[in-house]
Amino acid sequence: MNRNRQLVVQKFGGSSLATEDLLRNVAERVCERREQGVDIVVCVSAMGDTTDELLGLANRLSGDRSPSPRETDALISTGELVSASLMGIAIRGLGHDAISLSGRQAGIRTDETFGSARIASIDPARVLRELERGRIVVVAGFQGLTLADDTTTLGRGASDLTAVAISASINADLCEIYTDVDGIFTADPRLVPNAEVISHIGYEEMLEMASLGAKMNPRSIEMAAVHKVPMLITSTFNRDAKGTKINNFQDQGTDMEIQRSITSVVTERSVARVTLHGIEDRPGIAASIMTPLADAGISVDVIVQNVSSNGLTDMSFTVGQEYLQRVAEITSVNEDVGYTELGTRDGLAKVSIVGTGMTNSPGYAARMFRALANAGVNIEMITTSEIRITCIVEQDQLAAAAKAIHSEFELETV
Repeated sequence: MNRNRQLVVQKFGGSSLATEDLLRNVAERVCERREQGVDIVVCVSAMGDTTDELLGLANRLSGDRSPSPRETDALISTGELVSASLMGIAIRGLGHDAISLSGRQAGIRTDETFGSARIASIDPARVLRELERGRIVVVAGFQGLTLADDTTTLGRGASDLTAVAISASINADLCEIYTDVDGIFTADPRLVPNAEVISHIGYEEMLEMASLGAKMNPRSIEMAAVHKVPMLITSTFNRDAKGTKINNFQDQGTDMEIQRSITSVVTERSVARVTLHGIEDRPGIAASIMTPLADAGISVDVIVQNVSSNGLTDMSFTVGQEYLQRVAEITSVNEDVGYTELGTRDGLAKVSIVGTGMTNSPGYAARMFRALANAGVNIEMITTSEIRITCIVEQDQLAAAAKAIHSEFELETV
């Protein structure tokens, strides 16, 4: 590895590698970049729907029992190993030296949470050694090894996390994430046809967007922010795509206060609401409601509580629609919480505006609510942070809501 040359980590997702032809196309792109004098580490996901197919096979073979988390991780980690090996073969077939490494060989150590392990440390010695030999290094994403030498996976979509973690460990100049879209858009272009690609965004805004459902793994953005790893999100298929740069605006010498106030409209479908009517208004009641859900691995999002004058209160919160039945079951047998009625509603969605320009500036909520009202969209619930305002709306009104807000803040003019 020559540190006078640029060092780049490139990550390619499953849709970029779904077929033999697509995999060969990615290998050609990697080699073209290498021929430009760049040292490269490539991080790959499993090809196409391989992970889902392996999980389906495991579930069928396990009968009435749930598959062992340890064996499941050992199984599904093989999808990335296949991709990495084939990528190494394809690159060598194009005349460049390459070597594929598993997560273990790349030095990735994790905790023992099978299925959603967290990275504890990375020893980049092997990766750096192979780069010194002039090789393109291909790393299997999504996986690591515990201190007990068990294979773990990092959670769905976590090959992005692998790429960022490796970038941080080897001090890469850039981490490029290649996907099936041209970059991060001002809104979902399927809902808002005139949505535009955002050219440049800060870590804070991107993390907020990712947590709301934008096309990035939130853990990867969080790690990039902590380690100041500059990122580029761009398309595998459109070579003309400029992509979206993610880093600190301050590092670019840019005055944050002259950036766009609102960066994007973020949407998420399949949201459900749970309401507990007539619960006792006492210290600890919220913890009593939420703790069993957390123990079951269920994330709760928007929470609204209304206190009445008779000492009772109503609490509403949202969850992913796929968890609604489980939430109702857990809550109905929770002996620590008494209530008069448990209400549920599905068919909802989230629409949010995100932008650091909202900090300490009035008027954005009013403009958002007015735009929704003018579009005939009713607001079911509201939650905010310093750089985000989220409204829960009917799912069949989501497109109208996104278009109205996108137009109100003139995001098509980025």
